[in-house]
Amino acid sequence: MNDSSWGSPPQAGSRAGYWGPAAQGPVQGAAPAGPAYDAPEAQQTRPMPIVPDVPAHGGNQDDDRGAARPGGPLFRDEPYGTASYGNPPYGGTPYGSEPYGDAARGDDTPSARPHAAVPQNPEPMPDAPQPAPAPQKKSAGRDLGAAIGVAVGLGAVILASLLVVKAVFVGVVAVAVVVGLWELTSRLQERKGIKAPLVPLAVGGAAMVVAGYVRGAEGAWVAMALTALAVLVWRMTEPPEGYLKDVTAGVFAAFYVPFLATFVALMLASDDGAFRVMTFLLLTVVSDTGAYAVGWRFGRTKLAPRISPGKTREGLLGAVSFAMLAGALLMQFLIDDGTWWQGLVLGFAVAASATLGDLGESMIKRDLGIKDMGTLLPGHGGIMDRLDSLLPTAPVVWALFVLFVGSG
Repeated sequence: MNDSSWGSPPQAGSRAGYWGPAAQGPVQGAAPAGPAYDAPEAQQTRPMPIVPDVPAHGGNQDDDRGAARPGGPLFRDEPYGTASYGNPPYGGTPYGSEPYGDAARGDDTPSARPHAAVPQNPEPMPDAPQPAPAPQKKSAGRDLGAAIGVAVGLGAVILASLLVVKAVFVGVVAVAVVVGLWELTSRLQERKGIKAPLVPLAVGGAAMVVAGYVRGAEGAWVAMALTALAVLVWRMTEPPEGYLKDVTAGVFAAFYVPFLATFVALMLASDDGAFRVMTFLLLTVVSDTGAYAVGWRFGRTKLAPRISPGKTREGLLGAVSFAMLAGALLMQFLIDDGTWWQGLVLGFAVAASATLGDLGESMIKRDLGIKDMGTLLPGHGGIMDRLDSLLPTAPVVWALFVLFVGSG
């Protein structure tokens, strides 16, 4: 369709009209073109008003039929959505404010608004920077102040009894044995329903410690055998249900607590017994302290995660290093006829036995489902939680003393 037919004024030498035959060319069957036919028609023909392209089907339904729509702003400086489409009565509505195409039928997706600015995968706004969390300090898991205070108090009692009268220290060991037996049997009954007889265990345990100090190893073995027999007989006074597990637990408790503690009394019976016991205690404490300090600071690799998740291999190396150094010094300067290399061996053995003893009691507590054997010592737990590494270390140290410097 030629733009000149939409109301342009006739030019000189051209034919006026909308559908003029001259513009269309000769039509078959029509009268020949000429002034007689064209001139009157040209005189009566008026320019057609300019009508916007309105789709034949009407409305917004024909956007997919090729209906003409403006492809841009009406003026160069007008953005989309500000220009008006057509003049009244054909519009006057700002372009982009009325639903268009599928939007008129309820589809408001970007595809239903072809002339709107559709973001192409806009990048999400970055989150505001969050402050870095403050580094958490490692926690020992216990009240260190109370633990240190209790340790100092116990150390003072032990040293005073060792250096003043040996018999007093034997009484301290006997009391610790009885309290440890009470804690162990109580936890067995609470958690497993095992009723190990406490009375024969307490009496027999104290007798074992005294017999070891007075009569040596033979007296300790005899007291152990009598204590086991007393457990078997005492349990017969109750119904037979659970007899086997009760007496088995009783014999185990007799061996685990008082019999192993008897080796401390055997060391004490020597001429330099006070220094031997002091060396034994100091090496065990130094081993535990070295394991704690190194493991807490550098521990990464678990030693036995299924038994004691807190123990690490780095802590074990710390225990061995600290104990060997302390053993060399103590054996050289505190024990008669002792040498530094013997102290290295002694320190290594103490670190190994103390660690195994700690793991052994951890195995018992894990089986019972408890964290500590008791609450008697603030920051430490119970008496058994302090005896765990001392009890299995006592026979090891006693045997090495006998091997290196004799029984005394």
